[in-house]
Amino acid sequence: MLHALSRFCRRRTVQAGAALAVVLGLLLWWVLPLGETAPSGSLTFSTGVPSGVYQRYGERLEGALAKDMPEVSIQLRTSEGSQQNLERVATGKADFTIATADAVATYLRDGKPGSQRLRGCVRLYDDYIQLVVPRDSEVRKVADLRGKRVGVGQQGSGVRLVADRLMKAAGIDPASGITPVPAGIDTMPTRLTEGLLDAFFWSGGLPTSAVQELSERYTVRLVPLEDPLIAKLQAAGGPTRFYRSAVMPGDAYLNAQQGQSVPTVAVANLLVTTDRTDPAMTEAFTRTVINSRDRIGREVHAAQLVDLRTAIYTDPLPLHEGAGRYYRSVKP
Repeated sequence: MLHALSRFCRRRTVQAGAALAVVLGLLLWWVLPLGETAPSGSLTFSTGVPSGVYQRYGERLEGALAKDMPEVSIQLRTSEGSQQNLERVATGKADFTIATADAVATYLRDGKPGSQRLRGCVRLYDDYIQLVVPRDSEVRKVADLRGKRVGVGQQGSGVRLVADRLMKAAGIDPASGITPVPAGIDTMPTRLTEGLLDAFFWSGGLPTSAVQELSERYTVRLVPLEDPLIAKLQAAGGPTRFYRSAVMPGDAYLNAQQGQSVPTVAVANLLVTTDRTDPAMTEAFTRTVINSRDRIGREVHAAQLVDLRTAIYTDPLPLHEGAGRYYRSVKP
């Protein structure tokens, strides 16, 4: 009796082990396409200025990537913003980055090095253009910036592109009509409070922590960017077709807006790589971006806006092969 029971237990153990192996095999097949191994090696992710949304998002995404791709060593590199990010990825100095769609279109239009190798992975969240001034400032519209000291973003940033275009649309020469200050969001708020700036532009997700913190310690407001100005901005064509009218909700920066919504310009952010990047690596990276949305969104609000239904639309870039593979795998 005991002998028979022992054989029965051994048989059940073997059967359970076999079933577990089948389940694990199926899971591995679901995660990795047939014939491929898990991604390994190293990758560099170019982010943005310290305290900006790109950097804060990148720091949290790094943790999710490390968990999902344990055989991959991940390095974050801060940057001046979209323009520098694109140059790094296109020329092989980084593997993945975030950039605004207008900056991508400008890079492609200008035929800069490596531009034809750029590929899209995910349409992420929208950046909102924010023109910040002291609450008692006489600046009520972009045209009022004439003769002022204006923070316009660093030379390699996406905000520099849109700030220059907005001022041109308002009839201001961005080189001579103002005193341009090439600074990033990590220093512009302090410069404003110290009286070294009269205003500054920022392009980022809502809310951007640096602007939020500024509004909590200093009385500022956001200058509306009205439809007539946006229509002139879009009329230039080319990269400006990626700008659209938007509204910052009244609670984005409660102290600065005092509950009032503010009209502005928005532009989509894209996760960018090149055709040099391994498809398995890109598929895994794309999967992590989508799957980590809610977890990262609890700390970086803009990440909550990543939407699987629109993530595949990476215009003006063609979709990377690996990203396309991911979207096919989750297609209902």
